[in-house]
Amino acid sequence: QVQLVESGGGMVQAGGSLRLSCAASERTFSIYTMGWFRQAPGKEREFVAAVSWNTWSIVNIYYADSVKGQFTISRDNAKNTVYLQMNSLKPEDTAVYYCAADRSSLSRNTVTTTRNYDYWGQGTQVTVSS
Repeated sequence: QVQLVESGGGMVQAGGSLRLSCAASERTFSIYTMGWFRQAPGKEREFVAAVSWNTWSIVNIYYADSVKGQFTISRDNAKNTVYLQMNSLKPEDTAVYYCAADRSSLSRNTVTTTRNYDYWGQGTQVTVSS
């Protein structure tokens, strides 16, 4: 059973930056996709970004259109951790951010769907004030 622990959330003014971390409880060689989703009050959980890789270490990175150029996802296999660097934050980025992981290498067509991920963190709150 994979456990995911997010950290790095908090409150920031518009235009500021935050870096979220997601640490997995087991070696990431058994996990082939890790991603970030967010859920604002009264809204459905939405895809933010993901990184997937395969046994040949080919890495694919995906972003929601709404965060392209603003957020950057990266991974550190040695630390079993995935990061989400969030810059130029806006009030509409306010949400609970969830880390997700799956043992399959998800593709562009499947990486954005919550049901394709088997493991979820508990979420970390990000609040952006205007």
